[in-house]
Amino acid sequence: MLKFDDWGMIDYQQALEKQLEKVNEVSESQSEDFGFLIFCTHPAVVTLGRKTQSGDVFGWKGPIIEISRGGRATYHGPSQLVVYPILKIKDIGKYLRNLEDAIIATLRDYAVDAVGKTPQKKSDTEDANEETGVWVGKQKIASLGIGVKKWITYHGAAINLDEDPQAFTGMKPCGFNSETMVSLEKLTGRKIDRQEFSDKLKQRLLDVL
Repeated sequence: MLKFDDWGMIDYQQALEKQLEKVNEVSESQSEDFGFLIFCTHPAVVTLGRKTQSGDVFGWKGPIIEISRGGRATYHGPSQLVVYPILKIKDIGKYLRNLEDAIIATLRDYAVDAVGKTPQKKSDTEDANEETGVWVGKQKIASLGIGVKKWITYHGAAINLDEDPQAFTGMKPCGFNSETMVSLEKLTGRKIDRQEFSDKLKQRLLDVL
């Protein structure tokens, strides 16, 4: 059973340390179903995954943190909802697909037709490719990047809810041009009720994870 917690606005490094504490709790549990589902938001920061390349960050003025998740450079900021599931998994590809599908189903409630790009067949020891995430046409609305420790997943997904012209500046998010990223606010033409979206996504994630 997954325990839900909302950490609100939290410093990225502090959230990472708390995630690792949760990983240890899950590791020590005898239950295969025990885990955590964490929602939060971070002050603006760029994180560098294991596949970050030279030139991915070229003009970003804020903090930068190197981390152990897969993928390349990614932005986190107040305009996003960040999701950290911490649970035991057996198949990385299937887990990523479920994470995408929950986000896609939630976006459908806002009349947004999105698709996931996780490969259907993937080695359990290999990072997902650069298209992993949730896309609306040729624009990306959610980025996924996970880490696995003792076959327990942490890190997770960042969904772009609010329109923020300063987000993704001075970098190539996930290796793409900043114009590739899109927010739910921009797609719908209206401000998104964050609590409403969170409640919908929470239920979908608890159903599939």
